[in-house]
Amino acid sequence: MSAAELPPFNPHPLLRGGHRQTLFAYFIRGQAARYSATCHRVDLPDGDVLMLHDDCPPGWGPGSPFVLLMHGLGGCHGSAYIERIARKLTTCGVRTFRLDHRGAGAGVKLSKHPYHAGRSEDVREAFHAASRLCPGSLGGLAGFSLSGNMLLKMLGENGRRGYSPEYLACAIAVNPPIDLGLCSDALRRSSNRYYDRYFTKLLVPQVRERIETFPDAPRPADGWSPETLREFDKTYTAPASGFSSLQDYYDQSSGNQFVESIETPTFILTGRDDPLIPASSFDQLPTVPSVTVHIAEYGGHLGYVSGKTSDPDRRWMDWRVINWLATHLRFPPKQS
Repeated sequence: MSAAELPPFNPHPLLRGGHRQTLFAYFIRGQAARYSATCHRVDLPDGDVLMLHDDCPPGWGPGSPFVLLMHGLGGCHGSAYIERIARKLTTCGVRTFRLDHRGAGAGVKLSKHPYHAGRSEDVREAFHAASRLCPGSLGGLAGFSLSGNMLLKMLGENGRRGYSPEYLACAIAVNPPIDLGLCSDALRRSSNRYYDRYFTKLLVPQVRERIETFPDAPRPADGWSPETLREFDKTYTAPASGFSSLQDYYDQSSGNQFVESIETPTFILTGRDDPLIPASSFDQLPTVPSVTVHIAEYGGHLGYVSGKTSDPDRRWMDWRVINWLATHLRFPPKQS
């Protein structure tokens, strides 16, 4: 599937504009599915833990495809877009694993270190764990927002090392913040103040809980009370994760520098009106045979709620993810 073959995204008439798309997709979840997954613990080399939520459809067997879905900042396995796409994939007969990053979802109180945009090693460990549960099967990776950047970094590192797991068939990154400095600047705009405060207020209590659970966990200075995500990353994420400064974190973790080394068939999807991820981040990406980039004119951040289309429902993003995976994992993409 090339970018030229993609059906165009036409926003729902009532949801024109990046903010409307973003907020609607976040607050209007749709019908939640009953939780029926099997939970697997993934122990990391540094003692922290990831959690995998295994949705295995009836009739799935060795050799059938699997997919790992990874949430964005502040999300978990129960994020609406993760739940929706997992449900659609299992309907197609695909075994689907939903990841909880360090300290997220079912992993609360199980990790002393935070996840961040550069944790490519965690993506690698999670996918290896899923593949061990699916011997003889081909797998795909889908990372959303922050996880999309982590995914691209991991794929590029694999390419630089000449390492290409034979069971990894394809990957997709949706609205990834591939230039962390530009994204940080975008959050500082007055029109994005809501998102900036939202993420900061969400993350600060998680840090305090982590410190209460692990007395030896990295801790910020006394009186710490960041008001923006940039300040949060400067005073906590960067030092707690071993970076010398905020700029060092941005420089080492931004995914744009790794794209040229990606060898796995990879699709990058973003929207020109995404309020959080500037489209200019993608304008200078190198042309790589294995990487397809599509910048939709509209869609917001993980929104893409469309008008009427030939898709089974209005969640245009879901079907682009599923169709890309179906092309490479060879499963029928639109079963009812």
